[in-house]
Amino acid sequence: MSMANKYFKAIFFVAFILITTVALGQAPPTPKPDPLPIDGGVLGLLALGLGYAVKKIHDNSKK
Repeated sequence: MSMANKYFKAIFFVAFILITTVALGQAPPTPKPDPLPIDGGVLGLLALGLGYAVKKIHDNSKK
């Protein structure tokens, strides 16, 4: 084996180790938060508003 071949293999090995540790050492990406969580309170208010609107329409149609 020639000296140049030994140096090439050593440099290639060190570069390979450095590149793989940098690539595999990255932290996982953070998950994106939900844009707008709709909980039971918002759905309850929407249901009450819909019920009130239906009652008003029913009452106005009786007149």
